[in-house]
Amino acid sequence: MALPDLIVRNAKPRDRRYKLFDERGLFLIITPQGGKWWRCRYRWQGKEQTLSLGVYPKTTLRLARQARD
Repeated sequence: MALPDLIVRNAKPRDRRYKLFDERGLFLIITPQGGKWWRCRYRWQGKEQTLSLGVYPKTTLRLARQARD
């Protein structure tokens, strides 16, 4: 299920970092300090890789999805 922008905007830091998952490998990492980082998981030659797509709010949900595609 797609991640709504409202949830991304209102995500609050916790004691440990956590992830909010979108779809097709895209997710947002929220750090205890309040940082929000877009990441994308994919496979290359049978190995799982992670690509950094930017920092929220400079990289919006729409831009992160475009970068993933």
